[in-house]
Amino acid sequence: MKEHGSHFSGNDIEHKKIILFDGVCNLCNGAVKFIIKWDKKDVFRYAALQSEIGKQLIAERTIDTSKVDSIILIEPGVAYFTKSDAALEITQHFGGLWKAFAIFTWIPKIFRDAIYDLIAKNRYKWFGRKDACMIPTPELKAKFLG
Repeated sequence: MKEHGSHFSGNDIEHKKIILFDGVCNLCNGAVKFIIKWDKKDVFRYAALQSEIGKQLIAERTIDTSKVDSIILIEPGVAYFTKSDAALEITQHFGGLWKAFAIFTWIPKIFRDAIYDLIAKNRYKWFGRKDACMIPTPELKAKFLG
């Protein structure tokens, strides 16, 4: 969890948590659809890592995408989370029984991230990839940045 001051401003970004995801990964796209379904309080906004805004947000935080290339959660001006920390932090905003996932924070990060990295490394082989980033439906377009 780290954050540097954000130079990007936008009316939605300042008050929403931002999920950067691999826009050509079928698993990541499925995860975004899943998060949208459970985001009842409209906490999150989304951008592909490959998009201009995604690249800008990554550069502002000097995130090394050779080490983190799937899902990144950004709380503008507060912190950013990567790998298993990002996934667990996202579930905490769903409410209800999803809060129980916090128990996994008791597992040392090195072990959680090892499992995360194994899945991330094999995500294209196991789940496939798209030729281009996901294009949101008109109903969901407002949730995507850029």
